[in-house]
Amino acid sequence: MKNSPATVQPLLQIKGLTKHFPLKKNIFGKGDVVRAVDDIDFDVMPGETLGVVGESGCGKSTTARLLMQLINPTAGEVIFNGAVVGSCDLPLKEFRRQVQMVFQDSYASLNPRLTIEDSIAFGPQVHGVSKQESLKRAHDLLDRVGLAPARFAARYTHELSGGQRQRVNIARALALQPRVVILDEAVSALDKSVEAQVLNLLLDLKDAFNLTYVFISHDLNVVRYISDRVMVMYLGQVVEIGAADALFDNPAHPYTRALLSSIPAMDPEHRTGKAAISGDPPNPINPPSGCRFHTRCPVAQAICSQRAPVLGMARSQHPVSCLMYEPSSGYDAANTVNALEVPA
Repeated sequence: MKNSPATVQPLLQIKGLTKHFPLKKNIFGKGDVVRAVDDIDFDVMPGETLGVVGESGCGKSTTARLLMQLINPTAGEVIFNGAVVGSCDLPLKEFRRQVQMVFQDSYASLNPRLTIEDSIAFGPQVHGVSKQESLKRAHDLLDRVGLAPARFAARYTHELSGGQRQRVNIARALALQPRVVILDEAVSALDKSVEAQVLNLLLDLKDAFNLTYVFISHDLNVVRYISDRVMVMYLGQVVEIGAADALFDNPAHPYTRALLSSIPAMDPEHRTGKAAISGDPPNPINPPSGCRFHTRCPVAQAICSQRAPVLGMARSQHPVSCLMYEPSSGYDAANTVNALEVPA
């Protein structure tokens, strides 16, 4: 069962977060940048699971690495429990003790020269926990994630299956007793039966340890199953964010509607006969003016290429970045009703 946020005070606050990757300069000394993440704002409430979805290249994984401070932002700040990350009030080491991450590649995430118990115990030892206590914590967590310590503690990563390795990564993330766990495509490399086991394990651990998740995935069915709220990203920006059921049942942004209509249907009578969205995403080096989605949007109007929308909820039940919901934006909403119908 999904948990409701315990308080209205966000645990994580993201303000103006931006990451531009510079490219090689030309002979005139000028260089372009890849706008991977471009001035995004969102909150993560304590005890919730925030799902993050979008096409490949939309900035999901870059956002995760910015949250963990694995890469330095070009602009913006991450605020954890009221303190700016990296400031004297919240040094980076203390922040990383409370926020951990599980990566997509379960094999590359683990050191092949360390045993499983040493991999899990390494983090606590770096943060000052004794070796004996760290190993005890590692064994307890192995048992929690369904890997008997007597059988698995002394093994190496190459001796485990993909699902077992991902369970080890989850145990390692929990070894520092964090408050937030960021899961970047943590189940996408697993087959469906193992994926279901790991998802249920994540839900059990969330309840047992009172965790907050940021869950990044391209699998929309999985995101709906595990998330309390969902954030939709397109070309480095947030286009919609809201409660999972509300967003899936009544998507507001045309891009969100296109994403949801791409979910495969099991019923042959309700299969989509045409692509929900055409064309490739624009180049993040030189994104379109105005709304970045207007080059592919089925209901775009002239104003969409001239004016950038603001993430808000004037005419929507939850925040959405689209001119059709902004009062006095110049967008004529009268011509959008039929075009916004999601294909069955």
